[in-house]
Amino acid sequence: MQEWFTPLRETWLYRVNPALKFALFFILLLFVLFNQNLTFTFNQMIIYGILLYGFSGFPLKRLLLFSLPIILSFISSAITMILFGRGEIVWWQWGLIKISEESFQYGLLLGYKTACFGFLGLAFILTSRPILFFYALMQQFRLPSKYAYAFIASIRMLPVIVDELQTRANALKVRGVQFSKGMKGHYERLQMFSVPLFAQSIRRAQRVAVAMEAKRYQMGAERTYFYPTTYTRMDVVFVVIMSVSFVSAYLLA
Repeated sequence: MQEWFTPLRETWLYRVNPALKFALFFILLLFVLFNQNLTFTFNQMIIYGILLYGFSGFPLKRLLLFSLPIILSFISSAITMILFGRGEIVWWQWGLIKISEESFQYGLLLGYKTACFGFLGLAFILTSRPILFFYALMQQFRLPSKYAYAFIASIRMLPVIVDELQTRANALKVRGVQFSKGMKGHYERLQMFSVPLFAQSIRRAQRVAVAMEAKRYQMGAERTYFYPTTYTRMDVVFVVIMSVSFVSAYLLA
C-alpha cells in the first residue's frame, strides 16, 4: 500500500514548507468557491491540473487512478446542474429535464470548481508528508503541540489498524470460520471484526493519552522538535509561481 503513495521523484513541490503550502492552497480554494466567472474558473482548473500532473512526481497512470473520484464528481455535478438547473433561455426540455443556457453555464462552473478542489487537494496530499505538515504547523503557525501530536499519533495508528484487520482475517481463516452469503454474511463479518478492533482501539487510545500526559503535552510550554521546519527560498519561489499563475488566469479571463 505504501508504494502507491511513493513518488518516482521528488519535485520542487516537496521542498515547500507544508504549512505555507496548505495556507496558500486554502486561500486559492476560497477564491474558487466564491468566484462566478466561468472562464476564470476554467483557467484555474487548467493551472491546478498542470500543477498536479506535471509536478507531483507520480506516474501518469497512477495519477489518473487517483483522479477517478474527481472525474466522477466533475461529471455528476455538472450533468445534474445542466439537466435540472433553472434558466430562462431553454434549449431543450423533456419532462423534468430542462437544459437552458444558464443551467449549462452553471453546470460547467460547478464542475470546474469541483475539479479545482480535487486537483489542489490531491496535489497537497501527494506532495506533503503528514508528519512534517504537523511539525510545520507547530513551528510556523504556533499550533498547540497537544493537538498536533494527537493527530500525528492518529496517523501512526492507521497502519497498525490495517495490520490488525489482516491478522484478524487470517486468524478466522485458519480457524475455518465460514460466512454466509449475501447480507447475512456481511453482518457476520461486521460482528467478527468490529468488536475486537473496537476494543483494541480503546486500549490503544488510552495508552496514547497516558503517554501524552506523562510527556506534559498539556502544559503548553516551549518544546524542542525532532524535525525542525523553516521558510526557505523555495517557499518564495512557490508563492511567486502561484501568484503569477493566479493573476494570469484572471487576466486571461
